Amino acid sequence: MTEHTTSARPTVADIRRVGQPDSIRKRRNAEHWTADVYGRRISPYLTLGALRLGMSANAVTWVMLAIGWVAALTVALPGWGFAVLAVVLTHLQMVVDSSDGEVARWRGTSGPVGIFIDKLAHYTTEALIALAFGVRAAGGFGEISDNLAWTTWGGLFATLLLLNKVVNDLVVSSRAQGGLPPAKDAAEVAAPRVSGVARLRRAARFVPFHRLFHAVELATVIALAAIIDAFVGGIDVTRWTLIGLVVAVVVTGLGHVTAILSSSRLRA
Repeated sequence: MTEHTTSARPTVADIRRVGQPDSIRKRRNAEHWTADVYGRRISPYLTLGALRLGMSANAVTWVMLAIGWVAALTVALPGWGFAVLAVVLTHLQMVVDSSDGEVARWRGTSGPVGIFIDKLAHYTTEALIALAFGVRAAGGFGEISDNLAWTTWGGLFATLLLLNKVVNDLVVSSRAQGGLPPAKDAAEVAAPRVSGVARLRRAARFVPFHRLFHAVELATVIALAAIIDAFVGGIDVTRWTLIGLVVAVVVTGLGHVTAILSSSRLRA
């Protein structure tokens, strides 16, 4: 595909027009809430800078991945300040996540490679944050050998979080291998057909703890625990939060699988 040629030197307005079409902004699940609140307002300025530097969309996505990994590293470092820094970095990651797609749409270079790197960035960031939370609960890198139980909890959390995330990809691959087209991204397709499951799914909207496993929300919960620990002295809040998140991801995963199997997502 050829580079977009509406303007040799695009403006922020050009980038918003080409890089933020309704087909992207109005997707049911693909946009994180940060995009609506501030991300799509800021991202065109990053996109403009990336275009002027000659960066490809994939290069921007690699930057997004690197920011996420640094955020995970800061989670592992003791003290509430590093935990708050992780929150800032995850928000920055989400803005860059909007920018890479805008670069791709402006250049006309959207494709499977970019999608792959984007998924890699999100999956590894969230898994590494979960692992890093185990290190934080142990007291930091220097305390791992004396507190292996907490790093084990972190490893379990990361594994379960990844399993929960991969379920949606299993739907895509299962439909493809079954000879079906991609499922329509619509509420009626995702809605459970079993009344009891549907009621539980509606109830979950009032306590949306399933959203805790995105990088921004996860880093925020960790930072809140770290701040409380700093005031009361100790690390107990951090450790109990880790255990609570493991329980929450188990419940979320079971509900996720049940909702998919009782919906039309795996049916023609």
